[in-house]
Amino acid sequence: MQSCPNCSSSEFTKAGVINERQRFKCKSCGYYFTVPKLGKQIDDYYVNKALQLYLEGLTYREIERILGVSHVSVMNWVRKYNIKRPYNSKYHPTYKILNLGELQKYFLNPENLKGAGQLVTELGDKFMLIKWDRFKDQV
Repeated sequence: MQSCPNCSSSEFTKAGVINERQRFKCKSCGYYFTVPKLGKQIDDYYVNKALQLYLEGLTYREIERILGVSHVSVMNWVRKYNIKRPYNSKYHPTYKILNLGELQKYFLNPENLKGAGQLVTELGDKFMLIKWDRFKDQV
């Protein structure tokens, strides 16, 4: 605390504890206040990664399972940053979680390089491979 939230005075004293939070009293205006509670903060890395995965077509629950962040948090971030997912029904993303050795073996096989686009993104000590498979036209 640097100053009183009521009068902005920097002169205040401790005035007890309420709900395990320190309470203060301003010497200038007599206003009682507590230190603002710091909420649980999620690292920006996870926010960015969740939004990237959402744009790649993964559902909220899939993102939750991959990153270990609540699907409700992901939904709130999408709303907060006003992210709109591009809609294209001809492609469907599939993903795999691989370590470095598995990723190298995957790209050595020429069959895995054919088809639609692929994206590799880092997930801690592993890698996520996202591949877009084209839906086959059903006749």
